[in-house]
Amino acid sequence: MTILIIGLGTIGTTYAYLFKKSGYEVEHYIRKDSPKSSIREVQVNLLDGRRSKQGEESQDTYEIKKQSAKSYDFIFISVPSGGIEQVIEMLNEEGIFGTLVLACGIWEDRSYLDRLMQGRDYILAYPVAGGNMVDNRLSCCVFDHFMLEKEGNTTIPNYQDLVQLFTDCQIHLEQPYNMLEWIWLHMGINAGVISVMGKQRDKGETTAVSAERLMTSSRYLKEAVQTIRETAKITETRGVRLGHYRSELLVYQLPTFISVPLMKRLFAKNRLTRQIMVLHSNLDDLFFVCDSFYDYGKTNQIVAPAFYEAYEQALKKR
Repeated sequence: MTILIIGLGTIGTTYAYLFKKSGYEVEHYIRKDSPKSSIREVQVNLLDGRRSKQGEESQDTYEIKKQSAKSYDFIFISVPSGGIEQVIEMLNEEGIFGTLVLACGIWEDRSYLDRLMQGRDYILAYPVAGGNMVDNRLSCCVFDHFMLEKEGNTTIPNYQDLVQLFTDCQIHLEQPYNMLEWIWLHMGINAGVISVMGKQRDKGETTAVSAERLMTSSRYLKEAVQTIRETAKITETRGVRLGHYRSELLVYQLPTFISVPLMKRLFAKNRLTRQIMVLHSNLDDLFFVCDSFYDYGKTNQIVAPAFYEAYEQALKKR
């Protein structure tokens, strides 16, 4: 199988590295005017959770191979939120085809996606990985699973090839009731956390310091739980039946005197989760998630005072 990765971002490059290590042909589409167009190899610092819950550290060099064909088995798209339209436009202009794996945060509905894809085969996914890319150095961590749309909810002809790809990478697939709804809900959880992080962030402080403070503070975690409850309600107003996602929401629905200690323990014990929180530093992407929920909630007059106040404060400090 051949795989094209759009760009040279954190998520795409992390999975590209894993795909290539598993024996697959991997190439990257990088715009000629991109500041990353001259990068020939990436230094990878990986915290690998595929075999160990605490992660195994490794260092390696990943050689970048640029796009050389017009047809691929899969085109892996993980771009900052709001960037999918430009990617589809580029693929059409360049005449590049293949099954699209949309591993992005998506706030639009299915009809919008169908119109945007213009008949292309596509499947919804969500990465369970994170990190950052500075120049040609990738610092990343990856879990042992990956979120993927159910086969019955998509019409792509090569679904089992995709299953095999992740199996060969020692990553098992988790398939929620409805992938698009799950993405909305996960974005809502992120929006709750990000807004509280931004509210308590000191001027000039890195996101890593803000994340560390949040993960160790009962006060801020309690506030995060309250905002997540509200962003979940915003998601629900889009017709999502939250009962289908009990496992994702359980910890936030418990009384805070139970949920907050559970979250503190998770962050203290789970190195992978803590590392993703610390490494994620793309402010544009982080704030896009909050913007989506804030604008939708305000426009539709949804009651979410804790979330609105936290995000407004975060915007002032940004």
